[in-house]
Amino acid sequence: MMYLLDTHVVIWAMADDKAKLGKRLYDIITDATNVCYVSAISLWEIEIKTSLGRLDVPDDIMSALKLSGFKCINLEPSHIKELRKLPNHHKDPFDRMLIAQADATSMQLLTVNSDIQKYFKR
Repeated sequence: MMYLLDTHVVIWAMADDKAKLGKRLYDIITDATNVCYVSAISLWEIEIKTSLGRLDVPDDIMSALKLSGFKCINLEPSHIKELRKLPNHHKDPFDRMLIAQADATSMQLLTVNSDIQKYFKR
C-alpha cells in the first residue's frame, strides 16, 4: 500500500520515536511491503519551522530521508486542484495541501492530527 506521511510523522519516524508514532503507524512505516512518501510540502514546512526556531532537525535531513527508504513526492498542479474539494475544517495550509495531495494520488495520509482526520470522515 502507498502512504503519504504527515510532517510530524516524518519527524518522528526520522527520530525513530516509537512512543510518539504508536504501534499502528510504526508497523505501517516499517512494513517493507508498504511504500511511504514524504511530500515536498512537508520538507518546506520543516525548513520554515526550523528557520523560525520552532523545530530542531538535523541539517542533513535530506540524507536521512534517502537512508530511511522514504520516497519524495513533488507538488503537482493536479494536487493543488484538489484543494477546492476540501471542506474548511481548519486553516493550516500545509495540512490542507497534504490532504489534497493524498486525495489526488490515492494515498492514505498517515497522521495523528485529529483536525486532519476530520477530512477523511466525509
